[in-house]
Amino acid sequence: MKEITETRTTRRAAATRSAIINAAEQLLIDGGPDAVTVESIAERADVAVQTVYNRVGRRPEVLLAVAERALVENRQYMDAAFAETGPPLTRIRQAAHAYTRFAIERPQQFRLILDPPDEPQAVDRISGLIDEQVGKLADVLADGVADGSFTASIDPATLAVAMWAMMDGILALNWRGDRIRVDAATIEQMVESAMSVIQNGILPR
Repeated sequence: MKEITETRTTRRAAATRSAIINAAEQLLIDGGPDAVTVESIAERADVAVQTVYNRVGRRPEVLLAVAERALVENRQYMDAAFAETGPPLTRIRQAAHAYTRFAIERPQQFRLILDPPDEPQAVDRISGLIDEQVGKLADVLADGVADGSFTASIDPATLAVAMWAMMDGILALNWRGDRIRVDAATIEQMVESAMSVIQNGILPR
């Protein structure tokens, strides 16, 4: 009986935690990071403020939990692109478009990954994802060098970091709050233009 009671208690705690994270995620989607407060989370999840602290933690821990969900979704987008077969250049373009789709379809989650809560744990986990994806991009670039489709003068590791930073810079324009902000269609055009420039730089002359 004790085991059954503990199992029920564990399930309720897990369900409450999930409801809190769901509420925080929806607040983020609806109003951006500033809308995510412990009080607003508690109200939306229909729990006490103390329950938010007990089940998830302070605001940074809640944002970290939402960011972790975003990381899983981002990995799904990117892994599907990198798993595609085809020439290295095609795979790079597929990865760029997958990353763009994630940023456009989930702008607030993308923003949270680019600007995580100021917690070492959050920064470490998000950096780990970026390192993983940049590593996969570097592998594709190295494949292109190996098969002769890319110029041998490029350094895959360095170029992969540069390409990732370039993509982040372009995609971040979608959620800026000033006149520099551009819409999704323009973002896609910018990404395509950037990929054309990269293509011209890495193809053998």
